[in-house]
Amino acid sequence: MILQIRPAVASDVDETRDILTASQGHQPWLSRLRFWQSTRSYCDMMVRRGWVKVAVNSGHILGFLARDQQYIHALYVARDNRGQHIGHHLLRDAQMQEVALELCTAQSNAGAQRFYLREGFREIARSSGWQNDRQEPDIRYRWERGAL
Repeated sequence: MILQIRPAVASDVDETRDILTASQGHQPWLSRLRFWQSTRSYCDMMVRRGWVKVAVNSGHILGFLARDQQYIHALYVARDNRGQHIGHHLLRDAQMQEVALELCTAQSNAGAQRFYLREGFREIARSSGWQNDRQEPDIRYRWERGAL
């Protein structure tokens, strides 16, 4: 598979929304996720701000990562394309741009926890979730270039 990582453009909003919406349906910890108006407006806002990079193969978006400087707001891979290292490639692209990255994931999302630990992130804090969109307990992770 030839994977291209590139900045998202306005015409990518619907595909990123579809990936995010499909993830909501399959992740119970995302079931109460509240976006400003809809997942489309949320994706549109992230793309307009220049936060989103998409992983593309044969003209189709397979996943995306939304990052504002050192904070990763979202990393999603299309359900049919999971297990193909797409998330890894999106993270590597972000890691090449920054010396440190942080993100939060739900405490109930064991798969994401394993993924981020495998990718070199370390847990730095836990919270009740009172500050996140999900209102669910979360874990904050940090990655630093050169850290073991």
